[in-house]
Amino acid sequence: MGRIFTRNRLIGLAFAAMIAVIDQIVKWYVIGPLQLRQVLNIELLPFFDLTYVENRGMSLGMFQATSMEARWILVLLTAAIAAIVFVWMMREKLMGDILSLAMILGGAIGNIRDRYDLGYVIDYADFHIGSFRPFLVFNVADAAITIGVVIILARSLFMREKEDDEPDAETASDSVPSEN
Repeated sequence: MGRIFTRNRLIGLAFAAMIAVIDQIVKWYVIGPLQLRQVLNIELLPFFDLTYVENRGMSLGMFQATSMEARWILVLLTAAIAAIVFVWMMREKLMGDILSLAMILGGAIGNIRDRYDLGYVIDYADFHIGSFRPFLVFNVADAAITIGVVIILARSLFMREKEDDEPDAETASDSVPSEN
């Protein structure tokens, strides 16, 4: 059994921590100095606003925590998912896989901290084209989780394609003509 904390995995853990810290700093900034909780909306660009949202649900606002029990169930559920991602990351060797899992882990930690401390996740990033909003209001943690998942899916698709294109050892030995 190899070492658990290899250089790549330590970099992944540091990257996850960095994402969680950046997420919390940005949330502090929009709530504190920008006072987004009080003003509710700040127009920055024609296609981007800061809009204060208390997200009491999980992905895409599903599984709303409308009671204290539901809040703690969501904290435990998201912590369990984060633990699974952590174990998965500790089993990976390739930096691309580790960093994409680190993005998911760091984002999960940032959102878990909100839910634990506040009972909801603070969302603020609001992309739009006029009144059309292709995304829900989100935060740095949500973006990191989404990008990490997309990278994992893309890598698994392309890595599988690459592996399928390469003949395995048994198939290669079957196609070599025998000298008998």
